[in-house]
Amino acid sequence: MSSPRYTDGYARPSIAADIVLFTLINGELHLLLVERGQEPFKGHWALPGGFVREYEPIADCARRELEEETGFRAALLEQFGIFDKKGRDPRGWYISIAFMAMTSQKDAPLMAGTDAADTRWFPVSRLPDNLAFDHAEIIAHALNELRIRADRFDETILGPMFALLPEEFTLTQLQEAFDAIRGVNSADTRYESDRRNFRKRILAAGIVEPVAGAMLRGKHRPAQLYRHKPGRASGT
Repeated sequence: MSSPRYTDGYARPSIAADIVLFTLINGELHLLLVERGQEPFKGHWALPGGFVREYEPIADCARRELEEETGFRAALLEQFGIFDKKGRDPRGWYISIAFMAMTSQKDAPLMAGTDAADTRWFPVSRLPDNLAFDHAEIIAHALNELRIRADRFDETILGPMFALLPEEFTLTQLQEAFDAIRGVNSADTRYESDRRNFRKRILAAGIVEPVAGAMLRGKHRPAQLYRHKPGRASGT
């Protein structure tokens, strides 16, 4: 027998998941947007996402929609906000649960699927004007959350940040990722981070370890390669 359907007289909204997916391209933070192929907002750019199925956990919905629309499977999706402002969707009462994730450029997807006409990476400093729904607000919230965490220098940003980097990296590459999240232009000496202080703080956090005998060789002197060693950031 099927389960009985109970009614209590309360209206029920439609629930969706939206995903803010970040990567680093040429040292600059980018996020993934899809061009909507259907109304509403056909032809506008939007975050990947979609509606939860009956009894589907919302995190599973986010993973499924991200894969369906971009072909990407996120290893770690973090919920960071609920967006429920009246009128955010012209179709009616729609609530969005927002997630964010990070990925390295080599794993960055560029594949449109389902109702997406196109998929493209945009620098966070130069987003398109025609963003659908309230996605400009969701993106701004995600960036603000990342930058608050970066200012605290805690494990909630240091751990996920390693997804932006190759498996082995230099401390300079790590700092460039950190500065990109903070919105610091490392080419502008007025805003250049204190490299010596960053090195001390990241080593004190105990979440990186040198790769024995591994050096990055280029135009300058060889640089020691490191890898992520999961652990608790000390915040020192």
